[in-house]
Amino acid sequence: MTSTETIGWFADIGLVDRPSVGGKGGSLGELTRAGIAVPPGFVVRTAAFERFIEALEASAPLRAEVEALDPSDLDAVTACSKKLRARLEASDMPDALRAEIAGAYAELAGADRPVAVRSSATTEDAEDASFAGLQDTFLWVMGADEVLHRIRTCWASLYSVESLSYRLKHGLPETGVAMAVVVQTMVDARTAGVMFTRSPLTGDRSVVAIEGSWGLGSSVVGGEVTPDRFVVSKITGEISVRDISKKLIQHVPAAAGGVDELDVPTERQTIPCLSDEEISALTDTAKKVERHYGRPQDIEWAVDQGGALMLLQSRPETVWSQKEAAPVAKPQADPLMHVLSIFGGKR
Repeated sequence: MTSTETIGWFADIGLVDRPSVGGKGGSLGELTRAGIAVPPGFVVRTAAFERFIEALEASAPLRAEVEALDPSDLDAVTACSKKLRARLEASDMPDALRAEIAGAYAELAGADRPVAVRSSATTEDAEDASFAGLQDTFLWVMGADEVLHRIRTCWASLYSVESLSYRLKHGLPETGVAMAVVVQTMVDARTAGVMFTRSPLTGDRSVVAIEGSWGLGSSVVGGEVTPDRFVVSKITGEISVRDISKKLIQHVPAAAGGVDELDVPTERQTIPCLSDEEISALTDTAKKVERHYGRPQDIEWAVDQGGALMLLQSRPETVWSQKEAAPVAKPQADPLMHVLSIFGGKR
């Protein structure tokens, strides 16, 4: 498995490569190199996206059309998004690019082993911007042709209304924005979910908060199920909160590819989706990831049918970090008044 200008295998990349592999790709490489269990995969680098866009630009402008938009004109942004997404999805990749990506997929997954195809924008998962989730993810994708199709759809999702509006609002130049795509072997998850290395409710950094449900984690991330919730002390390992929900649905692999939504059997709806041993293992892994990155993390995880724990993503926690970064008082011309304003004017 040799990395190239177009393909970056997880073992060869890290966060320093984010300009070419995006936030998600850089994180998965970083986790792999740190010895964290991550499903194997590769990233289709931004160089592939650039080759694809350059071929389109040769026939008609694309990026200039976006930069000319007025961010306050939602109708114009929506029309432009629809036009550009259709154009990208209908356009063929250059033959050499198609062959290289198909070859990497064959090396990773064989003829038809299922993979996740996940967008990895260079502006997402950054410490100063909460940009995750504005592009597409496809689960249980099988076969080279379908993988290539989904990669093209991920590229097109960079021109969704939400993504265009975000970039226009923040003044991000189109020439500085590109899309990488992660191709990663799927985990047939018995249980999956998210965890935070600080409380998402209080900001407490002494705990790990874990949320999970049966099946693939897409049901939890998408808010389609009320997950079980556990809060664990980083210091003692004590589970201080054990909130077991009634889990009515689960996402499972579809036989022909993609994901099906099924009812959870009645006898499993109200039992915990994780054992105490698995909760302890998740907590230990969360602490290791936080130590590696040196800051609180928002982590996606899965436990497969055999009980093996895998991490699917880790990104910086942004909500409480941004609150802590905000000034506690408005700047004052008089330094003494600035100090007094913090304490409500009391000496």
